Amino acid sequence: MDKQSRREAIRQYKEHKPKAGVFALRCAATGEAWVGISKNLGQQQNGIFFSLRHGGYPNPAAQAAWNAHGAEAFSFDVLEVIDAEGLSAMGLDTQLKERDRHWRETLGAPKLVG
Repeated sequence: MDKQSRREAIRQYKEHKPKAGVFALRCAATGEAWVGISKNLGQQQNGIFFSLRHGGYPNPAAQAAWNAHGAEAFSFDVLEVIDAEGLSAMGLDTQLKERDRHWRETLGAPKLVG
């Protein structure tokens, strides 16, 4: 990679804004779903699946379902992306909490963590 291409790649990386939003972790084998929020949806699935694979996920029901049915039974579905443009950090937190509540009620699903 030449210097100009490298600079351009670094600039794009620094300007990249992670997408915030609401997601569902679903177990097809049991029909269970858990709803969560994230300020970085792109990395959230990897973190959750890593913890589940290593047996240390903080949600006991999700961990038990993973242990019983394995990774093949699980999916990570983005339910809603929040447009954070122009929102303060506190405004984004408030919006995420409101949408989390909405999706948990809509799906009848518990909160994934916390």
